[in-house]
This record gives sequence, C-alpha cells and structure tokens, in this order.
Amino acid sequence: MAFAVVGQPIVRDEGPAKVTGAARYTADVPLRGALWAKCLRSPLPHARIVRIDTSRAQRLPGVRAVLVGTDFPASLMGRRLKDQPIVARERVRFIGERVAAVAAVDLDTAEEALHLIDVEYEELPAVFDVWAAMAPDAPILHPDLLSYEGLYGRPTIPNVHSHIVVERGDLEQGFAESDLVFEHTFTTPSQHQGYLEPYSVLVGIDASGRPDVWMSNKGPFNLRAHLAAALDMPEDWVRCNPANIGGEFGGKGSPMDAPVAYQLARRTGRPVRIVMTYTEELIAGNPRHPATIRLKTGVKRDGTLVARDSLALWNSGAYGGHKPVPTVHILGGLEAAGSYRIPNLRMDSRCVYTNQFPGGFMRSPGQPQMAFAFESQMDIMAHELGLDPVEIRLRNVIREGDTSGRGHKYRNVQGERTIRAAVAAGGLDQPKPAPTTAGGLVGRGLALVDRGIGGGETGVVLRLRPNGSVEVRYGVPDQGVGMATMLRQVVAEALGLPIAQVTAVPADTDTVPYDAGAGASRHTYIAGRAGLNAAEELAGRLREAAAALLGAAPEAVQRQNGEFRAAGRAVPFAAAAERAAQAAGGHLEVKAEVNMPYPDQTCFTAQVAEVEVDPETGQVKLRKLVAVHDVGTVINPLTHQGQIDGGVVQGIGQALIEELIVEDGRVTTANLGEYKLPTIADIPPLETVLVDAGSGPGPFESKAIGEASLLPTPAAVANAVFDACGVRLFSLPVTAEKVWRALREQDEGGGSH
Repeated sequence: MAFAVVGQPIVRDEGPAKVTGAARYTADVPLRGALWAKCLRSPLPHARIVRIDTSRAQRLPGVRAVLVGTDFPASLMGRRLKDQPIVARERVRFIGERVAAVAAVDLDTAEEALHLIDVEYEELPAVFDVWAAMAPDAPILHPDLLSYEGLYGRPTIPNVHSHIVVERGDLEQGFAESDLVFEHTFTTPSQHQGYLEPYSVLVGIDASGRPDVWMSNKGPFNLRAHLAAALDMPEDWVRCNPANIGGEFGGKGSPMDAPVAYQLARRTGRPVRIVMTYTEELIAGNPRHPATIRLKTGVKRDGTLVARDSLALWNSGAYGGHKPVPTVHILGGLEAAGSYRIPNLRMDSRCVYTNQFPGGFMRSPGQPQMAFAFESQMDIMAHELGLDPVEIRLRNVIREGDTSGRGHKYRNVQGERTIRAAVAAGGLDQPKPAPTTAGGLVGRGLALVDRGIGGGETGVVLRLRPNGSVEVRYGVPDQGVGMATMLRQVVAEALGLPIAQVTAVPADTDTVPYDAGAGASRHTYIAGRAGLNAAEELAGRLREAAAALLGAAPEAVQRQNGEFRAAGRAVPFAAAAERAAQAAGGHLEVKAEVNMPYPDQTCFTAQVAEVEVDPETGQVKLRKLVAVHDVGTVINPLTHQGQIDGGVVQGIGQALIEELIVEDGRVTTANLGEYKLPTIADIPPLETVLVDAGSGPGPFESKAIGEASLLPTPAAVANAVFDACGVRLFSLPVTAEKVWRALREQDEGGGSH
C-alpha cells in the first residue's frame, strides 16, 4: 500500500535542537532560588547504622538542610515489590546506598557538607555471589521479606525474592528420549545503559504545597505514582513536567533521587536540584543484571531439540523494587527456549538479593543474557553432532502454528525466512576467508532471537486550529525513539495532511491521558494506535463540517488531495477546519485513549558476525556485522535504521568490551576511563537486511524494532570466535585475555572454557 507521509525518512523533531545545544534537559530548567543537593552514600556493602551526626554539616555556611533516613517516611519504594527505603534508616545493603542528603546554595557547598557528616557503622556479614546468597547459612539481607507489599508468591530459598518455574511437556521423558544431553553454564556481567545524560531531577513546590517535578525519566505517570506512594500524597497532587531525555535505554524508569529532592524542597521552601555524577551512576544506578544461566538440553542425533531444563539466576543486588512487573522476576528467565520448538521444557528463574548495587531495566531486560546462553549452546551442539549451525536452527525454529517456549502461538512467523536471509547476506553459504596476511584467523557466527511487543495504556490529545494545522499532545518524553516524529507521521497520514501541518508536543501529567511509560518496544504500537484513533475521529468531525459547507450528507463527502468533495463541489481542508473549530468554540480537541493487549506477532532478528582473532594475543577484531530483521511497514526509515544501529552498538559493547567489575561489593570501574563504552573505532561496517513480513500489529501494519536489534550480537560474536580459532567462551565479554588464556590451554590440551 502506498503512503504519502508514512515510510518517508523524516528527520527527528528534536534532532536540530539537540545537536545545536538548544534542547533543554532537566539540568537546564531554571527555577528561581533553586538549591543544589547531594547524597551521602554508604562506603560499606552491609552494615548497621549506629549513629549519624550532622551537626557540623548543618553549621556550614550556605547549607539549608541536612536530612537522614528518619526524616523521610518509613514507606518502602518499588514498582510492585516495595522493598527499598528512600534513604537508609537502620542498615545499608550496598556500597553507594543513600545515607543522608544535603541541600545548599551551590554544588561545592553541598559536596563539602557531605564530608562533615559523621556516620558510625557496625559492619555486618555480606554476600556477593548468587550461589553463596542462596546457601542455608547465608546472611539474610531482608529478614522482613515476607511482609513486603507486592511480593510475588512466598519464596523459600534464602535471599531469593522472586522465583518463577514454568514447565511444559514431560521433562523426564524428554531426556529419556534424547540421544545426547548437553549441559553448560554461562555467565554475563552487569552492563550500564551508557546514556550521555546522568539522572537528574528538579522539584519545586508551589504556593498551595503542590510539587512540580522535572526529571530525566521515561514514565512521568509512573514517576508520579512512585512519589505519591513513597511520600503519602494523592497521585494527582504531583505534576510531572516534560524535559528532554539525554539517552535512556531502559535505565530511567525509577524515581532515583526524586523523593529526596522533594523532601529537601519541602524542608527548605525552595526548589531543589540533584544531578548525579557518572561515578554515582556506575556505583548506584540501576544497570543490567549480572546473570548465571545453566542449560541442560536433550537432542536427537539429527539435531532435533527434545528437552531443556534451564536455571537462570539474576543477581538482583540489594533491592528488587525496580524490575520488570507484574511478576518482579527478570523476564529473560522465561526465554530459555529461544526461537525454537522444545516440547519438554522447564524454566526456573530466580532473582537473588546480594550486597551490591540493585539491577534494573536495560533494553530488553534479561533476554540478551539468555540469548547468549542458548545461541552459544546451539552452536556447541551443532559442532558435537557434526551439523551445520544453520541446519540445526532451521530444523528447530518455530513456524506457523507452533507454540513458543513462552506459551504463545504467534501468527505470521518469519523465523525461517530471517535465517535464510542472514545466510545469504552474511556469506554463510560461502567458504570463510583464509587467515589474513598478519596471521589473523577469520570466523563467522550466526545467532537468532525473536522479541515480542508489549501492550499497555496511553492516550493522546489532538488540537485542531482554525488554519488547518494540528497539534498532537502526548504524555511520555521522547527517550530516543523518535516518538514525536512518529506521531506526526501517523496523524498526518491519517488526515491526508503534509507533515509540516502537524506538530507534536510532550505535555505534563495534568494535561494528557495516562501513559504506561516507554518500554517493551511498544510505543509505536500503543501511542501510534492512539494517534491513529484520534486522527480518524477528527477526520469524521471534519467531514461533518465539510458536509455542512457543501450542503451534503457527511457520508457523501470524500477527501482527496487536501480537499473535501461532494456532488462536484469542493472545500479546502482549511475551510472545513475553520468551520469545525468555530463550532467547537475556537479550537477543536479530540482525545483518544487505548489499552492495547500484547499482540500475536513476534519480531525475528538474525545476525552474522565476522571476526578476526590474533592467535598470538587473543585480540578479537569484529570485521563485519550483518543484521536481518523481519518487519512490517517501516514508519520512518531514518529512525528505524537508527534503532538497529544503536542496538547493534550496545550489543557489541556487551559482547566485547563492557563490564561493571565488582570486587566485594565495590565497583572498580567507577568512571568512564575504566568502564569502557564502544567508540566509533570499535564499530565495523554494519549491514542491514529487512525481510518484509507483510503485516504487523502497529499502525499501518508496522512492527517493533527497538529492543530486538541488540539481542543476537554477543552470541553471534562468541560463535564467530569459536569458528575462527576453536575457543568457546562461556562468559562475557569476549576479551583478548580470555581468548589468549583459552588458546594457551588449548595448546596444552586442556580445551577452552
């Protein structure tokens, strides 16, 4: 189907302002008399707070308030599981936890005041490893767990706050029918989201006592709910205002320091601003969870998958409140079947408290860790069975009518087509290149993953002006996906307008309907549908106005080329808009709200990585990466490709570079000199292939792209390394040191690990 605006490469609305420095972020919002605040953080991973003396800090000139845990409500915070205090009251559970907060006239004074707060601690036994945390004699980090609001079930394993087991088929019978059984354990470290703008918040309180909040946060309505619950006030008493978000990638959904800023503002009577440093981000943010994943898989000799028993252990860190809902576990634990038919399946997923920073959301939470495990094991099994890695995937990939491991029966399943397109584009049907002139060994690796789309609530408001222009107001700031541009394109297409006549503006929580927050690759699906519904209702109102001008029945009016026509006569769109606006009292507003279900389609992604391994040093160079996606209608080719490229870069970081190293609860990579993010020098030529699925669940038959693009990368790279030099790594990232060590062991006859 041909479209006029949808499918066009429209430059993102906010792009020019961002690259010229004109865009206003939370840290840029001016409020007269705003104070600066900083939080004192625990130096110990687990300790009882014996005494806090703030007297010296309070006497420092320029300090306006010093608060400790007992100055805040005793309520606990969380999306569903409420287990985290605003500021530690009786004990600290990780290095970096908030212990006190200071508001002062400037940032230097606030930081100086932190050094004047005396805290006496009594150290308690700490636990950092998930296996050790589950031991019968482990220190219990949350003795009151069973009393916490929002707890899912009644976990019985020490320090496990969420335990999900899903079973399908007969696992014992499946293993009995298998010709071979493979068992491997994979580990992945924590990965920070790597956004440019750290968490920041500004809270002011108006004359009536009502808080105004600006925050780098992807879910203003959820933020409002968190604040209201934590601070014991009605939700609609809190107003969250829009501000640009300088990168998010899943990480900016928690309230972070907002309750602290509110309480300081309330105490001082002045607005309060908190901006985290990047060190604070790295020691006390909410990064991707470290994972330990054990897969036991039974197969036939022809490669048919028969049974899988999976155990996924997620290092929750000290708290579990800001993780995926409704079941609080990390969703990747139920992705153990991957994109394949496995009739007999058991998936055990546990979130385990430890004394380190709490993990949170990062792009496709849990699934990249699990994908690394199951796609690595697919290649291991293919090698041991003497099968081609492509063949074992084609034999088992889910097809139309199959039920996925998650229990979904999808339609329009494109797994096989996606694999075959990757084979052709990635050269897997051709001999791999010979070693380079420098002696580098070249290998190729394939990985396949699919990702569903989330549902949820949202709404938009369309305002029609008498001149025929349309404004779209929506409730979630653009966190990088091109939300405003997408809404403009959808509304313009539905109304038959040039895109220049449609603007899109994020609005505060008083002004627009509830929005569930950005995430789960869903916002084109849910907000796009709301925009389309509103545009269709507005089109009907305009047709009625045009009918009145034309003296015709509304059903006889047709819209063509920016005009309304009936019985050989025509009126311009602007004339119908003026009539409709006048009839509505000067401007016409249309509101559309939706609560979209999880759709019955999934999105497949296959990637082929080509690497070069230096056998002398173990250095891995990524030479090329081909990404293949099954897609519906692409709303905007520029933003669509941007999501693919950005996801691939994050996947490369997870595969080869990024690791938050933690020793005894202390992050040792607590700055961007030590925590390495990919740069342009790390990125090889990227190639994208789109497989047209013919339809999708989003507006104009579109499909999701935001999260799937990073999922296969680590496994594709690890599989390519094995293809190059025979080294199989079971932990990320794939570093030169690990490869070199495995090569040396290989030479000594010890194999790889």
